[in-house]
Amino acid sequence: MEEKQTVQDDEINLLDLLVVLLKHKSLIIGITLGAVIITVIISLIMSPVYRAETKILLKTQDQDSAITQLFGGGAEFIMGERIRTQNEVYIGLLESRSVLDNIIERFNLMELYKTKDREDARKTLAQSLKAQVDKKTGIINIGFEDKDPKRAADIANAFVEELNNMNKTLALTEASQRRLLLEEQLKNAKESLIKVEESMTRFQEATGVIKMEDQAKALLESIASLRAQIAAKEVQLKVMSTYATPQNPDRQRLEEELKGMREQLRRLEGKSGHTSDPLLPAGRIPSVGTEYIRKMREFKLNEALYEILLKQYEAAKLKEVKSVPVILTVEKAIPPEKRIKPKRMLMVIIAGFSGLFFSIFLAFFMEYKEKLSNDPENKQRLETLKKYANFKLKN
Repeated sequence: MEEKQTVQDDEINLLDLLVVLLKHKSLIIGITLGAVIITVIISLIMSPVYRAETKILLKTQDQDSAITQLFGGGAEFIMGERIRTQNEVYIGLLESRSVLDNIIERFNLMELYKTKDREDARKTLAQSLKAQVDKKTGIINIGFEDKDPKRAADIANAFVEELNNMNKTLALTEASQRRLLLEEQLKNAKESLIKVEESMTRFQEATGVIKMEDQAKALLESIASLRAQIAAKEVQLKVMSTYATPQNPDRQRLEEELKGMREQLRRLEGKSGHTSDPLLPAGRIPSVGTEYIRKMREFKLNEALYEILLKQYEAAKLKEVKSVPVILTVEKAIPPEKRIKPKRMLMVIIAGFSGLFFSIFLAFFMEYKEKLSNDPENKQRLETLKKYANFKLKN
């Protein structure tokens, strides 16, 4: 008997709900249709917005190959994490002040957005920029929304150009820092080498030394040859003295020749200063040779250091080029044909459901209020609430 009564109560409650809906059907239909009609009008008035998209891919061959060699099978995970972090950095660079300001200047956006404050122009521009990363492929999608489809495509492509410019300017990687350090060291090494070369030149001019080893060898050969010639002349003079008087012209000429040879030998074996003779005096070989060795050692040291730094500098430049991420344009933005906003159908559906639910709620609220008013006790309570709800501030 109780179960039958419960079922009957439920049926009555459901019927009551249906009665309320039918009682206020005009209100429900009116509010729902009104919301739909107003939304349709608003969506038609709203200016269409288009989104142009360009796709880029960051590639760093040098780092990828190094990670593969170092980690082998685990390189795929490590490179994936590095690429994700790198992509996030470049998306952040798109919204940097320098990039936004360059875009604003290129397209005169302050006038287009009708703002005198550059900060407001940056905010409006950043809101229209839609950049995200495809987690599967690592491709960065750069989209820009604008009322003009051509301008949307131009600005999207301009963001890629500005990102490329910033990438070249701010690519201070470890390789570039090493290159800058080597460049400074190479400059200093070159200056030192020039000073040593100038010092070596002054030493050669002062001593006549050009190539110590060759000159010393030539000197010893000249001394040996000259001594042999002197010995031969002395023998010839002794023989001539047995039959020729001192006044004999041939004997006098021979004596003069022998005197000149001896003087030449004295110069070659002596320690005299610089002469026009290209052969260095034998007496000066130890001191000049020691100084020459020191100068040559210093020259060779600076020359070797310069060559080593030059090779390292060239290698660092090559590594810097490889280590800087290359921005590859996968797809260039083109003017879109279809608008992305407003989505009229979605707006109408949402407005219709919102109006329907609001009108149903309003219908039940009005029904509840009507029941309260018909009940004497509740009516008295409502009058009391109104009395205390309406108050004035005392002066």
